[in-house]
Amino acid sequence: MSFWTILDGAYSMPGRQTWGRRLACRFGYWLASRHPRSDIHPTCLISPEARICPRDGAIEIGEHSTVALGVLLQGNVTVGKYCSIQAYSNIVGYGSSQDMSGRINIGDYVRIASHAIIIAGNHRFDEVDNPIYNQGVEFAPITIEDDVWIAGRVNITAGVTIGKGSVIGGGSVVTRDIPPYSIAVGVPAKVIKRRIAND
Repeated sequence: MSFWTILDGAYSMPGRQTWGRRLACRFGYWLASRHPRSDIHPTCLISPEARICPRDGAIEIGEHSTVALGVLLQGNVTVGKYCSIQAYSNIVGYGSSQDMSGRINIGDYVRIASHAIIIAGNHRFDEVDNPIYNQGVEFAPITIEDDVWIAGRVNITAGVTIGKGSVIGGGSVVTRDIPPYSIAVGVPAKVIKRRIAND
């Protein structure tokens, strides 16, 4: 049991309901903001048990967004306003602040449930006589547009765009673009329904 578990009452999402939770949020915000290329809005609620680091890239988190305990938020990532990232999700962007080839862009009002995996790179493995660790990583950006719900244990692969207003069902693996206002499920994820009528 960590010190923060005692202080914040073991809530999974950070909040301001008690002095202990307020103190935990303040420290979480400081930890996330201490990196020179991190731009975290002061209204964000950040768990001190999240791991937020821009590496060689830059991290931006918009106003009133929330990051839960155990979240790994690393590399080149932009998170919009009023988003929530639930416990133990992994979101890893690549590239640098000048190289956006592996950037993850998350829009406004996006819900990301627990244990989601969103990684904007894949190991190269074309050369069978060369160990995979020697072949490097191929970057490809990921875009999640506004008002999307990513359910628990979803895996979003590099190079994918998820359109505005879409819902991705729990446990799905998204390997190709999802049109706006779609409901997609499965491995690989397929659109099974639309939230609005086709134009």
